[in-house]
Amino acid sequence: MTPSGALARIPAMGENTHPNTPLFQVRAERRISAAPDAVYAVVSDLPRSGEWSPECQGGAWVSGEPGAVGSVFRGENLRSEDVVSWAPVVRGTWHTHAEVVAAEAGRTFRWAMQDSKGKAQQSVWGFDVAADGEGGTVLVHHFRMDGATEGIRGITAEMDDVEKKQFFTDWGIKLEHDLGVTLERIKLVIEKN
Repeated sequence: MTPSGALARIPAMGENTHPNTPLFQVRAERRISAAPDAVYAVVSDLPRSGEWSPECQGGAWVSGEPGAVGSVFRGENLRSEDVVSWAPVVRGTWHTHAEVVAAEAGRTFRWAMQDSKGKAQQSVWGFDVAADGEGGTVLVHHFRMDGATEGIRGITAEMDDVEKKQFFTDWGIKLEHDLGVTLERIKLVIEKN
């Protein structure tokens, strides 16, 4: 486990071409002054994600029991023009669908982004919670993309190898930043109560 507040990133595509290396794997962690069950109850409530996410503005459960494995969440997202401004990424408002792939109260909550046909992709976001031994929780936020999603394939379709390498580097830095911001905001939301 890295020190509280630390970020870690595995090299992006182009930095390490081993076939089992994910395109992206980032994580961040923070200590939260609340019990694991209380922290889990907040982070598994995806409609509230607009309170802490740099991009997701919130959304709604569109199928299944909210927060249960197999349930689908439709998120509303907003991205500004300056985010990796040179790359052809979606700007402004757009919507995504994500399927809950793990939901263990007080332990872990994960969701996979769906493609345009509703199939879960190898693009998984999540939170892990664990008691810190002092009455609080260590909250880990992580993201892993093992294979290029529809979106990544579209973004990089016209790029040469140099541009692709730069995109994966720049996007990895963006992801690291977003995870850290998310955890700081979650910490404020939970600890102000």
